[in-house]
Amino acid sequence: MNQSKQMLHKLPDDHEYKLEQIASIIDKYEAKANNLIMILHAAQGIYGYLPYPVQKFIADKMNIAVAEVSGVVTFYSFFSTKPKGKHTILVCMGTACYVRGGKKLVEGLQKQLNVNVSDTTEDGKFTLSVARCIGACGLAPALMVDDTVFKSVNPNRLESVLSKY
Repeated sequence: MNQSKQMLHKLPDDHEYKLEQIASIIDKYEAKANNLIMILHAAQGIYGYLPYPVQKFIADKMNIAVAEVSGVVTFYSFFSTKPKGKHTILVCMGTACYVRGGKKLVEGLQKQLNVNVSDTTEDGKFTLSVARCIGACGLAPALMVDDTVFKSVNPNRLESVLSKY
């Protein structure tokens, strides 16, 4: 069995329906290669993430190499090849946050959630990520859960922050 067929059996039940929606988006953008990033954004919005079979579908539908699609997906950090949790935790690792304890926040979250950076908890509740900067330097160390910024966080406050979710 080839790799893409092995991966297909792990895809969600509504996989074909979602591919139809993605095909409509590609048609809307006339399958132009310079629209690839917009198409990938829309596809991730529909599918939730961009596993290899979805990347291959997009490449085939746009008549471009799957390596080109995969290159874009893996280059930009806002694309994901793995399912994300219900909530995304983003720890700022910019200079101000790092110096004021950002690394300790990451370590505390890894221990508390039992995940590595870029992974999702077993229950699918949280995905842990880091960012170079979230633009909250005066609030350092800062982290975001979904769209909410938490300022001056220390490892002792992590349980309180997560309990809201």
